[in-house]
Amino acid sequence: PRADLARIKGDSGSKVWLVLASDFQCPACKYWHETVSAELVRDYVATGKVRFAYVNFPLSQHQNSRPAAEAAMCAGAQGKFWEVQDGVFKAQEQWATAPDATLLFRQIALAAGVDTAAWNQCLIDDVMLPIIEADYQRGVAGGVNETPSFFVGSSMISGGAPASRFRPLLDAAIAQAGGGNR
Repeated sequence: PRADLARIKGDSGSKVWLVLASDFQCPACKYWHETVSAELVRDYVATGKVRFAYVNFPLSQHQNSRPAAEAAMCAGAQGKFWEVQDGVFKAQEQWATAPDATLLFRQIALAAGVDTAAWNQCLIDDVMLPIIEADYQRGVAGGVNETPSFFVGSSMISGGAPASRFRPLLDAAIAQAGGGNR
């Protein structure tokens, strides 16, 4: 449960959600993370208007996307999902084609302040695989067929869209919710 909650940012009273279905090995996901995410978090999440959730959608053509998701989710069990998520995206070119990216993921987790003994055990025991698979199945059921994909209420945005594409949807959802909070 802690890992599941660790990948949600924002005021728990906000009625408006921005849900991201993403693959850590997806170049478009990395690009969106580096160019758009901070602006939306600053303007909508940090202000308490919107809750932001990361949902794993590891694509089968990316050999290390599932291990990257496990690495981030195991860090999430220690409350360090977002720190490891940042590090994993930042180092994507280094691990994307590695035969075994675990050592690099461990370095990222260590730099984020994760207890690596507990993190290692989480990976060994495949603790997060059921959550990752459930995320993927929810994405498929919701119509996700590419990454990144986003949900704002009943609207879906596919691809690495700019912040200007999200603002009207978020603003309308906030207005409809009566300001976004309780």
